[in-house]
Amino acid sequence: MIINTLIRNVSLVNEGSTSVCDVLIEGEMIKEISEHIEDFPQNTKIIDATGKFLIPGVIDDQVHFREPGMTHKADIASESRAAVAGGITSFMEMPNTVPQATTQELLEDKFKIAAKNSYANYSFMMGGTNDNLEELLKTNPKNVAAIKLFLGSSTGNMLVDDEEVLEKIFSSTKLLIAVHCEDETTIKNNLDKQKKIYGDDIPMELHPVIRSAEACYISSSKAINLAKKTGARLHVFHLSTAIETDLFTNKIPLEEKQITAEVCIHHLWFDDKDYKEKGALIKWNPAVKSKTDKEGLWKALLDDRIDVIATDHAPHTLEEKSQVYTKAPSGGPLVQHGLLAMMEAVKQEKISLEKVVEKMCHNPARLFKIEKRGFVKKGYYADLVLIDLNKSQTVSKENVLYKCGWSPFEGTTFHSEVTHTFVNGHLIFNNGEFNDHIKGKRLLFER
Repeated sequence: MIINTLIRNVSLVNEGSTSVCDVLIEGEMIKEISEHIEDFPQNTKIIDATGKFLIPGVIDDQVHFREPGMTHKADIASESRAAVAGGITSFMEMPNTVPQATTQELLEDKFKIAAKNSYANYSFMMGGTNDNLEELLKTNPKNVAAIKLFLGSSTGNMLVDDEEVLEKIFSSTKLLIAVHCEDETTIKNNLDKQKKIYGDDIPMELHPVIRSAEACYISSSKAINLAKKTGARLHVFHLSTAIETDLFTNKIPLEEKQITAEVCIHHLWFDDKDYKEKGALIKWNPAVKSKTDKEGLWKALLDDRIDVIATDHAPHTLEEKSQVYTKAPSGGPLVQHGLLAMMEAVKQEKISLEKVVEKMCHNPARLFKIEKRGFVKKGYYADLVLIDLNKSQTVSKENVLYKCGWSPFEGTTFHSEVTHTFVNGHLIFNNGEFNDHIKGKRLLFER
């Protein structure tokens, strides 16, 4: 049965401007966008969205949903549910699960799980190792988001540190290569110094000293030089330092860039002063660094050297996070609150709502060449989010939806709320209520 929805009198934020209009959804697609729509089918549900803002569904290009193998922390169902509540309608998930997605068969196993359980649209990245080039080259560019390489901070055997292999990968594939850049030798030396002083119980505020700006810059500059040498299409995940931003350009349009960059919510929100209160709850790799670094990231985001905002959602249990420094894992849950954090920045006039939509919706679609998503356009999938900018909520353990049961934003009051999330035309999230019967689709790519 085709479900039609007419969203009336909404402030539509799309392609750099905001205007009040009506949007008609017919089935899975956007049928019409007009100042006032009078002609629509009889069975159409009407939503009066006066005073609310409509944006394209957020596309999160970096999440860790922990399935298979680590489902005590999270799973595709629980985290995609939290994601749609936070306005994320599509995600790209990383390969460092158990087993790791380093063969085509293991990669497709994850797609099968998502087809049954994901509330949001999905893709999964194929993981590179020092010895799986043949498998990497089998990756279908039409239905797989990218190849993911850990050039630092890997799990299992996913650290790609053989320079000859790296150059072969960069030279051999036309697929987008997404990288985590931290220099392992620098980090190991820094860690050894601190362990001599503190043993395993290193103060958490030394995390950015151990996983230093230097470690990030060495690795990211090396990856960029290799991309320039080979002509590879490179996307550098989660920039965390001001110095790295100078490695990227804003002199050419995004569609012409061969080398692009992402920043994550936590590196825009927290800085090293927050370790005292938050401790391991804000222990990420790369580390949350100085206020100067945070300011440098904001500057590069606003001047378009940084192209995408993502979450790097990576949950762990509180029990795991409560361990001493060397055993407490890095990462935290963010998909439910990432868009709200950016709405807070809009209210603080750090960034415009149009710019948030560009960085969280339009640019991921452009950068990954996602088919018919990321914009509010006739003939595109109706992945849409309604936001009330005048509704406050305070994050608490009682209202987080993550399987791990906590958030680094606990105690924070956000002054906006996601009220409705449509995925492929279906109203999946409606003022706190979920439609559990509809699942997302596999993302396809125009390559």
